[in-house]
Amino acid sequence: MREAALVIHAGDFLTGAVLEAFEREVGTDRDGGGRLVAVAGNNDDAAVRERVTSTRVVDHAGVRFVVTHGHEHDATALSYLGRQEAADVAVVGHSHRPEWDSTGEVAVLNPGSHADPRWHRPAHAELEPTVEGLDGRLVTPDGEVLEAFDLAVGSHE
Repeated sequence: MREAALVIHAGDFLTGAVLEAFEREVGTDRDGGGRLVAVAGNNDDAAVRERVTSTRVVDHAGVRFVVTHGHEHDATALSYLGRQEAADVAVVGHSHRPEWDSTGEVAVLNPGSHADPRWHRPAHAELEPTVEGLDGRLVTPDGEVLEAFDLAVGSHE
């Protein structure tokens, strides 16, 4: 996280103390200009929900992301949200299942979870800018690549 240009967190910090730890590590501001872009999840306490919103939009490396936890969105609602925000990618976290799905109008990325992977493998997503957009991969804490993918800029408009 310390080396990333941008850290996106799709909710379930659980407590304000955990959110504050993330903020100390990567820096943030409430208007989206910091290095941490975060939303509240359904398991977050009031201290988190008072400080972060349920949906954020951020542009990075020529790609527009809409970030929401996803517990209030089925696939159709998530697609509408992505189109409403002119997003290339919707980032969600509710299931904690690491997954990349580019079959819809708006690609969906669930980076998974290190701290609470539930029934899935612990993971996170890493995205690196390229000339065409972003190269992405879902990675376990020990560095194993679970899935690699490409996101071309404007491919989901």
